[in-house]
Amino acid sequence: MSAAALLVGRPAAPADAAGIDAVDRRIVLATQSGLPLITRPYHAIAAQLGLDPEEVMARLRRLRERGAIRRIAAVPNHYALGYRANGMSVWDVDDTAIAELGPKVGTLEFVTHCYRRPRRLPLWRYNLFAMVHGRTREEVEARVAEIAALLGPTARAHEVLYSSRILKKTGLRLPD
Repeated sequence: MSAAALLVGRPAAPADAAGIDAVDRRIVLATQSGLPLITRPYHAIAAQLGLDPEEVMARLRRLRERGAIRRIAAVPNHYALGYRANGMSVWDVDDTAIAELGPKVGTLEFVTHCYRRPRRLPLWRYNLFAMVHGRTREEVEARVAEIAALLGPTARAHEVLYSSRILKKTGLRLPD
């Protein structure tokens, strides 16, 4: 697994607009390239910044609660883990059922992220996206079949769009 990354969920804004003070900014700058892969990463960040670990954790929690940080999550390198068949399954799901069924798809252990997006008719009919990783395309197709069974007749159509290259995942980068 690659380094865990601090994912910031909104575009850069003036520091005061997001409630970010100078200490918050130092914490974001220290973590935006990823947290150290050690037992106590927040303690290491605190030591680097000359802060108390509890303060670092409290400030990150507060930034997340305010929406300045969307989440703190591991960002695995699926290819390094042997998952080379990575497919975004896209679904045309009945709009009356998506609020109920989307979260069910999102909780499947093999779906890494799932979200609703607006249709772009007449060219793009799909409104539910679910990323599925597998070691082979056959494995991905079997998992997509499980999603199809879960969605049942509310899914009128679907496709699987396979990754053709690796894109680097990063969150917001603040200038130094």
